[in-house]
Amino acid sequence: MNTQLGGVIVATALPYRQDSSAPAGLAVDYDRYAEHCRWLVENGCRGVGPNGSLGEYSSLTDEERRRVARTAIEAVGGSGVVVVGVHGPGSHQARHWAELAAEDGADGVLCLPPTMYRASRADVLAHFEAVASVGLPVMVYNNPIDTKVDLTPDLLGEIAQIDNIVAVKEFSGDVRRVLEIREKAPNLAVVAGADDVTLEALLMGATGWFAGFPNVFPAESALLYELGLAGRLEEARALYEPLVAAFRWDSRTQFVQAIKLGMDQIGRYGGPCRPPRGPLSDEHRAQVTADMARAVAALEERRVSP
Repeated sequence: MNTQLGGVIVATALPYRQDSSAPAGLAVDYDRYAEHCRWLVENGCRGVGPNGSLGEYSSLTDEERRRVARTAIEAVGGSGVVVVGVHGPGSHQARHWAELAAEDGADGVLCLPPTMYRASRADVLAHFEAVASVGLPVMVYNNPIDTKVDLTPDLLGEIAQIDNIVAVKEFSGDVRRVLEIREKAPNLAVVAGADDVTLEALLMGATGWFAGFPNVFPAESALLYELGLAGRLEEARALYEPLVAAFRWDSRTQFVQAIKLGMDQIGRYGGPCRPPRGPLSDEHRAQVTADMARAVAALEERRVSP
């Protein structure tokens, strides 16, 4: 089970189309989303993660949220894994989404602690017990920046004792935690969660990458993962270094808008976000554009170099 949720799994961005009858005038473009999921897997990624923060799950209606997950599962089929985000304010909501994910054929689920308040240790354990009881492999998600709940290595040691908990998406930004988690929870797969410390996490023993910017650079990200996993540091650094400025946006408040703009810049479709996420400021747009231009130029140079 540990390896089932490894590899590069992309937290998929969600495309919208203009529709005055839809929430905020933006309807989910399911056909374009299905094509995007297939494109990611065809370009070397292990699978996709619908309904994460990058997928704007909290801006979706319940009907949209389930259809997004189904679309990813149908699009990827047996060619990749689908790890569905089941985040919810409480354990009963998160378990409900996990039950639907199981019913629809997901390979696993990604789950934050309770999202609406700073949960206690006991609350966190009960939350994950409820989600894991559905029976799918569960990747718990440590994002103390946004949730204000820190799944410390010590707490993860307890969480790892719950049946069906197989991995942690580690987004604290502290790469020192990879080894400590492996010490405290040796049966728990550690998955890099922040793009701008991915190589460092892989070199320390992470075995997966639940990723944002592979929405823009899937083939290059898959190669970076393989190089990092194999410990081929010189080659990995040469690929990683020009990408890091863009990757840093994955850890910023504007990460959804930045990644969608990056997709637009390479000729894919990122498009707008639903409220409460608005457009980037002029300053942020200019910086993302510059960071992306550097990354694209470096990758183009790699392609033409003998």
